[in-house]
Amino acid sequence: MAQIVLFENVHPSGVAVFRDSGFNDIATYSSSLPPAELRAALAGAEVVGIRSRTHLDASLFREFPSVRVVGCFCIGTNQVDLDSAMRGGVPVFNAPFSNTRSVAELVLGEAILLLRRVPEKNERVHQGHWDKTANGAYEARGKTLGVIGYGNIGSQVGTLAESVGMRVVFHDVEAKLPLGNARAVSTLAELLAQSDVVTLHVPGGRSTENIINAETLAQMKPGAILINASRGTVVDIDALHAALSSKHVGGAALDVFPVEPKSKDEPLASPLVGLPNVILTPHIAGSTQESQENIGREVAEKLVRFMQSGTTKGAVNFPELPFTEHSGTARILHIHKNVPGALGTLDNLLAEQGLNICSQNLQTRGEIGYVVTDVDGNVNDKVMAALRAHPITIRCEKAL
Repeated sequence: MAQIVLFENVHPSGVAVFRDSGFNDIATYSSSLPPAELRAALAGAEVVGIRSRTHLDASLFREFPSVRVVGCFCIGTNQVDLDSAMRGGVPVFNAPFSNTRSVAELVLGEAILLLRRVPEKNERVHQGHWDKTANGAYEARGKTLGVIGYGNIGSQVGTLAESVGMRVVFHDVEAKLPLGNARAVSTLAELLAQSDVVTLHVPGGRSTENIINAETLAQMKPGAILINASRGTVVDIDALHAALSSKHVGGAALDVFPVEPKSKDEPLASPLVGLPNVILTPHIAGSTQESQENIGREVAEKLVRFMQSGTTKGAVNFPELPFTEHSGTARILHIHKNVPGALGTLDNLLAEQGLNICSQNLQTRGEIGYVVTDVDGNVNDKVMAALRAHPITIRCEKAL
C-alpha cells in the first residue's frame, strides 16, 4: 500500500480511516518540520497530510514526483501551491465544512461577551475592582449582526445569532439564499451603517485584503463591535487600533492576524495587545475536539476515495469526478494536457496495449484533463510505462 505521511498532529480519526481502509504504511509527525527534515520525511510519500504550518511549494512538487495527492486537514489551502500541484497531476483536498459549528459558536460567544463588556469587567476584577455598573453593557437580543461573507460559516453564525434574538443582515459578492430571517444588503457600507456587531467570514487574497480599513471602520456605527475569524489579511490592524483607541469601535475579537507567531512560545506582535476591550485568540476558532475529529475523518476519507477509486469530488484544484463503481479488471487514472483529441489519443493507446474499455469518465479544468477509465486486460508495468511515455500524459496511475 501507499506510504502516507501526516504532519502537524492530524487527529487519530484520520489515521483510523486509513487503517480501516487497509493502509498501514503511515508515518505521523506531531508538528511541521524544518525544510531539510520535511524533505527527508517526504521521500517516497504518495499521500501527504498537512495542516496550516507545513508549506508545499512548487519546488517540493518537482522534487517529490511520488506524491499523488495532498490533504489539508483544515479549511484553508493557502499553504499549498495549488497551480503547481495541478500541473503535476496532484489533487488537493481540504475540509470546508467540518469546523463550521466550532467557528460559529466562538463568534457568537465573543459577540455576547463584548456586548456585555465582559473582557473589561474580567480584567477589573482580577485587578481588585468590583465595578458593577451596567453602563455600556447590552443584551444580544434585538441587536443587528452584520455578516460579511455568507458562506458555510457566515450563514451558520447568522442562524445561531437569530436563536438568541439578533437581527441578521449579510453582504456577499455572490447571490446567496438567506437562512432564517437573514436579509441581504447590496453594499458593504449599508451593512456597516446598521450593524451593532460585524463579523468577517471571507477568503484571503487580493480581493479581500484590508477590506476593513480606516474608511470602512468610519462607516461602522459608533460603539459597534468587530469580529474577525476569517483571514488575518482582511483587517488593517493599525486602523482598527486607532478606531478602538478613539472608542468609535466599541470592542473587537480577532482570531487571525496578518503575521502570526511560528510557535507557542513566540509572543504575538500587535498594537492590539493589552487593550481591555479586545479579545485575542491564537487562531483557534475551529480548534475543538469535535471539529478536529470531524476534519480528520473527512479529509482522510477523501484521500482514500481518490487512491482507491480516483474520486476527486471536492478537490480544490482539480477536475472533479464523482465516485463510480469499478466495472473492469483495472482502473486507470490518467491526467493529461487539455488539448483537442486527448481522449482519442488515450483510447488509441489503450487499444494498442490490448485493453478493452468498460467505462470512462472525463472532466477538464484549465490546462489539464482527468479521465478515469475502467478496462479489462492485463495492466502491467509495461502498459503503464507506455501510457506515461506519451507526450500528452502528465501523470498516469492505477487505482489501488
